Amino acid sequence: MSQAEPSQGSSPTPKVQFVEISADHAGQRIDNYLMCQLKGVPKSLVYRIVRKGEVRVNKGRIKPEYRLKEGDVVRIPPVRQAEKKAPGKVPDKLLKQLESRILFEDKRIMVINKPSGLAVHGGSGLSFGLIEVLRELRPNDNQLELVHRLDRDTSGCLIIAKKRSALRRLHEQLREGTMDKRYLTLLKGKWKGRSRWVDAPLLKNVIKSGERLVFVDPKGKDARTQFIPYSAGDEASLMSVKLDTGRTHQIRVHAQHIGFPIAGDNKYGDDEFNHQLKSKGLKRLFLHAFSLKFHLPDTETGEDVPIYIEAPLDEALVNTLNRLQIDL
Repeated sequence: MSQAEPSQGSSPTPKVQFVEISADHAGQRIDNYLMCQLKGVPKSLVYRIVRKGEVRVNKGRIKPEYRLKEGDVVRIPPVRQAEKKAPGKVPDKLLKQLESRILFEDKRIMVINKPSGLAVHGGSGLSFGLIEVLRELRPNDNQLELVHRLDRDTSGCLIIAKKRSALRRLHEQLREGTMDKRYLTLLKGKWKGRSRWVDAPLLKNVIKSGERLVFVDPKGKDARTQFIPYSAGDEASLMSVKLDTGRTHQIRVHAQHIGFPIAGDNKYGDDEFNHQLKSKGLKRLFLHAFSLKFHLPDTETGEDVPIYIEAPLDEALVNTLNRLQIDL
């Protein structure tokens, strides 16, 4: 089903569109769906047209987190943009680097050891992010989508779906909490005792400069993080971290909240501690998505089988641990 209303002017999407959602897109969030349909449109504009009610589902207003259902009819308004320069070419060096960091790949998914410093999406002044690079690396896989996200400065395991069916299955596991995600992080100070759950609600805020910060606040969304001691030195502690929820900057803010800020964290960390570690070679956030465990159907039998993947720590992080005499 596709109908249109006339619209004046030229734009990437010149007319209002009414699109009926197929089974392929059922379960996808409306904001993610729109970003795929309106290629090149800034994320901020996508959220604006949803918030203003220009995007409708079954003639009703919806929120960005609304999950599409088969048969839904989505109204997509015309979107006008100032003409932009063509995106820069992805450097061959970066293409080769990401190819070498693929940990697992089949016809349904790819798991990559994302490098620190690379955003998962382009935008905000960036010509491209990891997903754009992967689409260039795998031009025949025309449905590549992020299953989840990592902060720009966080490295480690990241799943990319190649098929909508795999994306739906993995999103279901994320929602139900049956996907096991573990991180490794280095905290300031010597941890004492056993593992500890931090249960503190988090609230997003945006300061005047446009920088996004997150705070512990009773008005925020529920957030639970488990810190598990892995190895400790005199100055810092290597911790394994398990998430019960997936809030923005959750591990970083919870670590700060309990008085053990993450090494190399320029937003929520300790400046003096970061300066000390910089002299030891740490020039990035010490937060690494170390392992993932999830289930997908076996390609032959169709029965669910567990998939477990680990991403090795980057050399810079290993060197920092060695200089601090902390065992890995």
